[in-house]
Amino acid sequence: MVEEFLVDLKKEFEGGDNEAMKIVELKKVEQRNKTMEEFVYEFRRVVRGSSYEERPLVEEFRKGINSTIWQRLIESEC
Repeated sequence: MVEEFLVDLKKEFEGGDNEAMKIVELKKVEQRNKTMEEFVYEFRRVVRGSSYEERPLVEEFRKGINSTIWQRLIESEC
């Protein structure tokens, strides 16, 4: 069990596992000062090669959106 953890840790930090690296990169994608179009383009680029699907993917997208824009989206649905 400890050996498995160390192997996984080594892969993640050495870049040996492309899928794991994609997931780590996906969690870091943020809109910040990018336009929505730029953010969507970057998000889609990073998603390719990851194992994320549907609900978890939507959650990561939501986390990355600029908080002001997210708030406006929520308010517009009311």
